[in-house]
Amino acid sequence: MTETRKIIIDTDPGQDDAVAILLALASPELDVLGITVVAGNVPLPLTELNTRKIVELSGHTDVPIFAGCVEPMDRKLVTAEHVHGRTGLDGPTLPDPEIQLQPDHAVDYLIETLRNTSDVTLCPLGPLTNIATALTRAPDIAKNIREIVLMGGGYFEGGNITPSAEFNIYVDPTAADIVFRSGLPITVLPLDVTHQALVLPARVEAFRNLPNRCGPAVAELTDFFERYDKEKYGSEGAPLHDPTVIAYLLDPTLFESRHINVTIETQSDLTLGATVADWWRVTDRPHNATWVRNIDADGFFKLLTDRIATLP
Repeated sequence: MTETRKIIIDTDPGQDDAVAILLALASPELDVLGITVVAGNVPLPLTELNTRKIVELSGHTDVPIFAGCVEPMDRKLVTAEHVHGRTGLDGPTLPDPEIQLQPDHAVDYLIETLRNTSDVTLCPLGPLTNIATALTRAPDIAKNIREIVLMGGGYFEGGNITPSAEFNIYVDPTAADIVFRSGLPITVLPLDVTHQALVLPARVEAFRNLPNRCGPAVAELTDFFERYDKEKYGSEGAPLHDPTVIAYLLDPTLFESRHINVTIETQSDLTLGATVADWWRVTDRPHNATWVRNIDADGFFKLLTDRIATLP
């Protein structure tokens, strides 16, 4: 039997974050050590509540959840209720969760775990504040991080919160800069690839028709989430961003990528949070990230549907 891959999910749910969490918890190849929560799509009291709701929905209530940073490292929090709704998880009506937060701060949990556990993959699905704070406070943890696989950025597709910046990076560009300068192996699932993973009507119905509670819940999550993006992009369905991170871990053959330099813009008012991806390798800046460019969308949604079907 293949050894399971140890991961920590860092998240700010968000409907697409919720689907990513469900996919991870439905996948026996992944050992989810814990879930750390950050402010992002909505403020921290809502992102931690939403995380607990989703973990309880999954039935995997033994996974510990830790609340983390309430704001970016050096600027005010920017949120996205206009996309995700007032709660950040508008769509299905999920009950108040019984599972509770762990008492430790997420950054303390990351430091403690990464000092004592080797070969851990970090999976950030939101702003990189928790991860960068942990790396800044305890640089020694880097040796036990196998890889950082994150959803964020955009180059060919531009930005989705400003013309040049993707939301997760824009919320805390200082944190993103720290992570991308860390020297750690980084794989990026940017808008360039997530905009190919559209929740088309037939794909939504495949979730809705699953004979469990999680399938219809995913359909309701995507029903709400896609209203904004379908109008914005004029497409048949909305991009399903964050689950691509988990899918990449499960089956990297679904994706095409290139190892390049990625630099974060932290100074410009015009392009703050831009991910300057040297796709054509026209500079001599060292390659520091694997930038994922294409996805087999049909294969991705088959994987996602098959896994969600195994949940309660």
